[in-house]
Amino acid sequence: MWYFLFVVKWLKMEIKIYGSNSDTNALLERVNFAIDELGLNDFINAKITNDEALKNELNISKEPALIIEEESIEFKDMIFEGIVPEIEELKSMFVSIVWGGEWSSGGWCSSGSCGSCSSGC
Repeated sequence: MWYFLFVVKWLKMEIKIYGSNSDTNALLERVNFAIDELGLNDFINAKITNDEALKNELNISKEPALIIEEESIEFKDMIFEGIVPEIEELKSMFVSIVWGGEWSSGGWCSSGSCGSCSSGC
């Protein structure tokens, strides 16, 4: 677990939400809530953007669109568009991206068989 915290400490991920409708604001609120619940505020920043160049670069056709960007490794990708997922789904996505595990309503689950959600040791 300390290894993951060490790795996460060096990441500075940015979530960009492309759009300008009410769903865009709702998605930003849910993303910020999920980030806060997981304690990732120091590592993940979320904001709304209407950058047309970004829209064209990632071929965004529906609003809102959630984009993850990690500058230190030159990574940028649209994760989804046209939907506002539930908070639990967003938590699961962030846990999967940051720690490589999954999230259930009971908390974080590691991947693998020993100590995972599906089985114990």
